[in-house]
Amino acid sequence: MAQYKRHSAEFKAKVALELIKGQRTVNEIAGEYGVHPGQIAQWRRQMLAELPGLFSSKRVKEAHEEEELRASLYQQIGQLKVELDWLKKKLELPVEPRRGLIELDGQGLSVVRQCELVGLARSSLYYQPTGVSEENLLLMRLLDEQYTSTPFYGIRRMTAWLKGQGHKVNHKRVSRLRETMGLETIYPKPRTSQPSMEHRVYPYLLRDVKVDRPDQVWSTDITHIRMVKGFVYLVAVLDWYSRYVLSWELSVSLDLGFCLETLDRALGRGQPEVFNSDQGSQFTSRQFTEKLLSRGVRVSMDGRGRALDNVFVERLWRSVKQEEVYLKDYETVPVAAQNLDAYFRFYNRERLHQSLGYKTPESVYRGLVA
Repeated sequence: MAQYKRHSAEFKAKVALELIKGQRTVNEIAGEYGVHPGQIAQWRRQMLAELPGLFSSKRVKEAHEEEELRASLYQQIGQLKVELDWLKKKLELPVEPRRGLIELDGQGLSVVRQCELVGLARSSLYYQPTGVSEENLLLMRLLDEQYTSTPFYGIRRMTAWLKGQGHKVNHKRVSRLRETMGLETIYPKPRTSQPSMEHRVYPYLLRDVKVDRPDQVWSTDITHIRMVKGFVYLVAVLDWYSRYVLSWELSVSLDLGFCLETLDRALGRGQPEVFNSDQGSQFTSRQFTEKLLSRGVRVSMDGRGRALDNVFVERLWRSVKQEEVYLKDYETVPVAAQNLDAYFRFYNRERLHQSLGYKTPESVYRGLVA
């Protein structure tokens, strides 16, 4: 049995900071430091969660204040015990994130006690994590390209296509890779794009609605952008009527922050009557929807398994990938951002759209043509 590596707090912070910088993909960082990508993502979440406390904590200066604090802590022991018992029973994270909660540096709680609290078998700690294999990265690249061309291919048809390309795969492996990439076949089916349990899902408001003016409907979505090593995430906000891309952003993780920044930049240009998205947790989050509702924007969300409810963004992704991404191999995240910035400028200002009467999105959005 391989020995599980024990990492110091300094090492975890160093690796997490690399991901927070957003200059390299999680797979690149994992390869350099020999750590599982999921572990790095977990350290990043922990680091971001702890940062506010570092700046907001106050020193106790007076002796009587220290006594009051000590008394308060003793009073909370009983409640803490209840909360820990609840944690043990209710924590339903997958094994990998729970494993990342365990501290192995010999400080604080014992490993046995930590495992008990998060409901994790101690034996599951002792393994040697590995990153995404080169073979899987190749398969993911192929899946991404073929999905863009044939988004209606299901798992078995995609498996058959890969076999036809000379790759030894089965439908279970293809299913896992598709799930990792967030690819969903375009046809009605259950349990697609699930929101978090505590998030509110809004009804779809655009069925049979005629969209005939700019800023009537905006829409957003997230897709993968392939790199030489791994993938990054791209989010964009699009005006339905003109196909104008109001804002976009790249991120090495699926955290809410880059979606909020993209929305803020779009709202800096104006605001829509209706804002449509899928039911992903980023878009159903209270922080995201409140930015819209506070401005009087009506929130609309795609129905489950109905990718065509957001068809204009799907068409944007197809154009971005076929006309830009698949023609190049981005070595670094900054290079990807630079090239995508040039493409979106071309897309908005120069690319003629047949559906717009061979006009550009910017000219239609700004009303510069008759």
